[in-house]
Amino acid sequence: MKKRILGINGLDTSEIGFGCMGLNYHRGPVKDRGEMISVVHSAIDAGITMFDTAEVYGPYTNEELVGEALAGHRNKVQIATKGGFKITDATNELDSRPESIRLSVEGSLKRLKTDYIDLYYIHRVDPKVPIEEVALAMQQLKKDGKILHWGLSEASAETIRRAHCVEPLTAVESEYSIWWREIERDIIPVLEDLGIGLVAYSPLGRGFLTGKLDKNVSFTENDNRRELPRFTKEAMEANQVIIDYLNKLAEKKNVTTAQIALAWILAQKPFIVPIPGTTNSSRIAENVGATDIVFTEQEMMTINDEIGKIQIVGDRYPEAEKRRTGK
Repeated sequence: MKKRILGINGLDTSEIGFGCMGLNYHRGPVKDRGEMISVVHSAIDAGITMFDTAEVYGPYTNEELVGEALAGHRNKVQIATKGGFKITDATNELDSRPESIRLSVEGSLKRLKTDYIDLYYIHRVDPKVPIEEVALAMQQLKKDGKILHWGLSEASAETIRRAHCVEPLTAVESEYSIWWREIERDIIPVLEDLGIGLVAYSPLGRGFLTGKLDKNVSFTENDNRRELPRFTKEAMEANQVIIDYLNKLAEKKNVTTAQIALAWILAQKPFIVPIPGTTNSSRIAENVGATDIVFTEQEMMTINDEIGKIQIVGDRYPEAEKRRTGK
């Protein structure tokens, strides 16, 4: 597995990471725990070192699964997790008060069966708490050895700059894929300027960019795609145009559509690490294989020009979640 370095602080990790959320949260009926642990072990065997989770996934159960799966492999992997919510039985509220963050970190450490977290993110920025206070709290957690690096998820360019001035960020986690490119305008230039890595979640468009989903798919309980505007029958039918284009590219390279989507991200900047998730071990080899795909400069110019002409139908989140991300 090739390596990439996130941030000027130098978090050396695999070129492709593993998004753990779907192992037991928001991707349909929960599968056998033992099978999902085996999937994680397959990822480790394939050379993947970055495993990304969050306390809100479940809540808590995803971290517990990841902690169990990575036990005995701690020296070979990096664990990334996220906090910044007051978790309740109803709607989770943003809460990035320093005292709350410390409690969240302690809880994550126990569930993950580790005494340190490689990369700890604020999951969503809390407007009630100045980001400078959050950065100071992270600074102290680093001094205490609880976390090694910190980051923000779905933050604005201004927030990233303010936070970085107090305690340097290693990475920002944001959605980024062929069908969600808005961060190219404001976020990626800031990250490049400041020397901050980008961890790209949903790099396969929550499964859509694999080409395996169509308008007739039915999303079950525990699958948040049921609520996402981009996954209505009408939107999926309209967005088939981008799959048709990716299929043509895949045929030319003799690879899969998913591999084209991942390789495209890897080709954008050397400080970007996508974290596709899967519950199928066979998909891991496919995802890792994307690292071998090479695009010429002319190919990338043509691809970016063509996908830039495609109008994607449907917002990526409902209004309530858009208010949290600002997008």
